[in-house]
Amino acid sequence: MNKLCIAAIQQQCFADKEQSLAITEAEIEKCAKSGAQLVVLQELHATHYFCQSEDVNAFDLAEPIPGPTTDRISRIAKEFGIVIVGSIFEKRATGLYHNTAVVFETDGSLAGCYRKMHIPDDPGFYEKFYFTPGDADLDDPLQGFRPIKTSLGSLGVLVCWDQWYPEAARLMALAGADLLIYPTAIGWDPNDTGDEQARQLEAWVTVQRGHAVANNIPVIAPNRVGFEPDQTHHTDGIQFWGNSFVCGPQGEILAKAPSNKASNLIVDIDMARTENIRRIWPHFRDRRVDAYKNLTKRYL
Repeated sequence: MNKLCIAAIQQQCFADKEQSLAITEAEIEKCAKSGAQLVVLQELHATHYFCQSEDVNAFDLAEPIPGPTTDRISRIAKEFGIVIVGSIFEKRATGLYHNTAVVFETDGSLAGCYRKMHIPDDPGFYEKFYFTPGDADLDDPLQGFRPIKTSLGSLGVLVCWDQWYPEAARLMALAGADLLIYPTAIGWDPNDTGDEQARQLEAWVTVQRGHAVANNIPVIAPNRVGFEPDQTHHTDGIQFWGNSFVCGPQGEILAKAPSNKASNLIVDIDMARTENIRRIWPHFRDRRVDAYKNLTKRYL
C-alpha cells in the first residue's frame, strides 16, 4: 500500500464525557466518509483535561479495557471499516491507572495498546498524580516502545510528553514503525506573553518534525483546541493551542490545523517515500551503536 489516507481530529472537549464522545463519533464518521482509512484522535479526548489539578474524584473518570469508551470506538471502527487510534484514562487495577492509547482494527478488534511512558509533572499538567508510566518489558507486546501492527501497517503510537524524547521515536522506528503518532493535549498558560507562546508552539512542532527527519517516517500529531478552566481555580486554566499537523519523512508539513477552532486534517501519505528517503539518507546504516552506551545513564 503506497498511498494511505489518514485523518487527525482536532476537537474541543467538554467535562461531560457523553458530549465529548458524541462530537468525536460525528467527526470520525465525517473523516471515514471522506476516505480516511486511519483516524487518529487527540489525547484524553473524552473529557476536559483533568490534570490541571490534583483531585482524587477525577479517578472516577477512569475506565477498564474493554470498557464503555473503548466499546464505542470499537463499534465505529467496525461500522466504517477503518483503523482508529483513540485515548483513554485507563483503570488497570484498583489504584493503578494509565494514560493509554488504544488502536482498533477495521473489524473492531483491539489491535493493541500503548501506555504513556514519559509522565510530566508541571504547573497545570499534574499527570504524575494520576498516571503510572507504561512498563518497559519488551517481552510483552502491550508494553514498551513497540509498534502496534495493523492491516494498514505498524503504528508507532506514543503520547504527548513522549514527543519531546528522541529516544522513544528512535526505538519505535528501529522496531519497524511505519508512522509515528502522537495524540496530544498541550496548550498555553493564558498569562504567558505572546512571544513565549510562539516559542513554545514552534518548539513543539519543530521537535516532532525532527523525529520525522531523523527516522525518515511520517508523523501525525493531533492536539486538542479551546480554553479549559481549572476547576479548582488555582490557575487561570489552559488555552489548548491546536495546530495539529501531519508531516512527511523529511519533516515537510503536509497539513496543519489552526490554533483556534476544531478541524479535521485529511491527508494522503505516500508510504513508499520512507524507503526512497532512507536510500539517500541512510541514518540507520551510519548509527554508531557501539558508542551510545552512555545513553542509558541518567547524567554523565
